Amino acid sequence: MRLSQSLFVTLREDPAEAEIPSHKLLLRAGYIRRIGSGIYAYLPLMWRVLQKVSRIVREEMDATGAQECLLPQIQPAELWQESGRWDTYTEAEGIMFSLQDRQGREVGLGPTHEEVITAVARDMIRSYRQLPLHLYQLQTKFRDEIRPRFGLMRGREFIMKDGYSFHVDADSLKETYQAMDGAYRNMLQRCGLRFRAVEADSGAIGGSGSQEFMVLAEAGEDEILYTDDGSYAANVEKAVSQPPEAQPSGFKTYEKRETPKTDTIEKLRQHLDCSATQIVKNVLYQVTYDSGTTVLVLVSLRGDQDVNEVKLQNELTQQAENYESKTVLSLEVPDAAAQAKWASKTLPLGYLGPDLADDCIQSAKTIAPKFLRLVDPTAVDLKDFVTGANESGFHVVGANWGEQLTLPKNVVDLRKATAGDQSLHDSKQILQTARGIEIGHIFQLGTKYSQAMGATYTNEQGEEMPLVMGCYGVGVSRLAQSAVEQSYDKDGIIWPVAIAPYHAIVVIPNLNDEAQVEAAEKLYQQLNQAGIETILDDRKERAGVKFKDADLIGIPYRIVTGRALKQGKVEVVQRATHDSQELDLDQVVPTLQQWLEAST
Repeated sequence: MRLSQSLFVTLREDPAEAEIPSHKLLLRAGYIRRIGSGIYAYLPLMWRVLQKVSRIVREEMDATGAQECLLPQIQPAELWQESGRWDTYTEAEGIMFSLQDRQGREVGLGPTHEEVITAVARDMIRSYRQLPLHLYQLQTKFRDEIRPRFGLMRGREFIMKDGYSFHVDADSLKETYQAMDGAYRNMLQRCGLRFRAVEADSGAIGGSGSQEFMVLAEAGEDEILYTDDGSYAANVEKAVSQPPEAQPSGFKTYEKRETPKTDTIEKLRQHLDCSATQIVKNVLYQVTYDSGTTVLVLVSLRGDQDVNEVKLQNELTQQAENYESKTVLSLEVPDAAAQAKWASKTLPLGYLGPDLADDCIQSAKTIAPKFLRLVDPTAVDLKDFVTGANESGFHVVGANWGEQLTLPKNVVDLRKATAGDQSLHDSKQILQTARGIEIGHIFQLGTKYSQAMGATYTNEQGEEMPLVMGCYGVGVSRLAQSAVEQSYDKDGIIWPVAIAPYHAIVVIPNLNDEAQVEAAEKLYQQLNQAGIETILDDRKERAGVKFKDADLIGIPYRIVTGRALKQGKVEVVQRATHDSQELDLDQVVPTLQQWLEAST
């Protein structure tokens, strides 16, 4: 590629819209251009990066025996209604672009393809002899993000590899799941990225277990908790740990005490001169289900702990059938306006106890008449603890479950694990924290979709059984930007060699020097003929501009036909280190071939 004939425009200043380094650099270096909120054009340099990432993904997927296909981006609402996810994706999470066609049929632009692939399997898989089967695609996906940000990291249109496998049983699924674990590790290693595989929450996709692949970067939106021994790593949404031990209570008798202006744990702790580990705090939530029912939830946990709202939402999803529902549409801490719609009296917020009376809830058809009471294990074993008295300005001390208070029957892990906690597998291992960008996610779905949509096969005994499923996703465009977020300096991007748009750039400092032009043209031809993908910067620009642009776009090797040419040499600069050396003209091609081989 000759830059003089290319769509190549760089910016000297950071665009106002960009927040993180990788977003700024991709815009400045002319890789992408913003078309609308969360919508970007992939310009020629970026498209080459994406093609290289896609090739690596395809090679690793094909090596496992998976078959590539292409599924429709427009999906009928009926399929999502069969699985029960239409309301979740269009209302609760609201990330699906949904519309009506001219005949009034509801359709959505695919954010993912579990329903479509299950419909295909339902129509085409009949016998156990056809299993296992693994199909994948690389395709544009659409998600109506509330706040698109960070360029390709959280856009409304993006490129993704998604794969789906079908099995006769869980053992077969686990084999493919493990194969995908290996394939994903290979993908990221081949792309030259530092990453960590972590336990993850399955979210709206569902299933019995899942694992995320996180590229390590300070700008990552996800927090990872891990141990130094390498035995444990999890997204903070999923992480578990041993909480610090509770201190013994100093309250030996039960009594109600006046505690004015103590509507926070810290204020209460100071007022009573006690540890937060001796307090049971009670957090009020309001959940609305797809049936239209609103349920008031009271979560009790130890005062020094916080609620993990992902774990809470998962528990409330499990509770949905008790309210003739399938899906959580919303979960929130009810403000005064929300309370006014269901509270029969003013609630003593900041002073709630686990025994808050059910008659605080108005009688209404769409409101559950009783609180759903959940208790975290951190609060279960406390003795002589402090908690709210359900009266503003008052708490009780010396309280015990089974005596003054009834222990809720729903004991559920709802606490948020934090850095500094002891790990469960080894109390000597302390959880550490890191930031990461989620690039891949693999799921053991089980029979969630096949049962809901009637996708079955006939086993060896002639019985009709639901297909056991797995699904596996990689964000191709997100991976490309995460490589930049992980590797850049003050001068610009530093691409890993494997996914750089080109391997080398030949720069002509002075176009008026015939010797420089002739040498550059010859090297340009020789390098490309040798399989070393090379750009020729033959623009009518100052040498300094060309050098700055070469650094900005991050091509691994820069070759300059400058002053050393008089000695039959050219300057070769490695982008990652800025190391410079002079090579004889006839040594440029074999030297770069050697360097490229060493980098793969």
